[in-house]
Amino acid sequence: MTWQPYLISLIAGLGIGVIYGLIAVRSPAPPIIALLGLLGMLAGEATVQWLRGHSDTVASVLHLKSFAVTDAQSASKTAKTKSV
Repeated sequence: MTWQPYLISLIAGLGIGVIYGLIAVRSPAPPIIALLGLLGMLAGEATVQWLRGHSDTVASVLHLKSFAVTDAQSASKTAKTKSV
């Protein structure tokens, strides 16, 4: 993946912003809250793609957590049985 399209897009956006500023026109860009929502959407999409690529890591973490819960529950049951 190359960085050139991103740099060209940034330069074009800055140029258009300067032109809008010089002619005193308000930008048609969405408000910051919409841009943050878009950023969240992109982050969520990237997270799903990462999780799909690392399914073995996710499965092992969930597997370890399930045993941790099971061990804690069985330890709790054992402690209750001994106290009775």
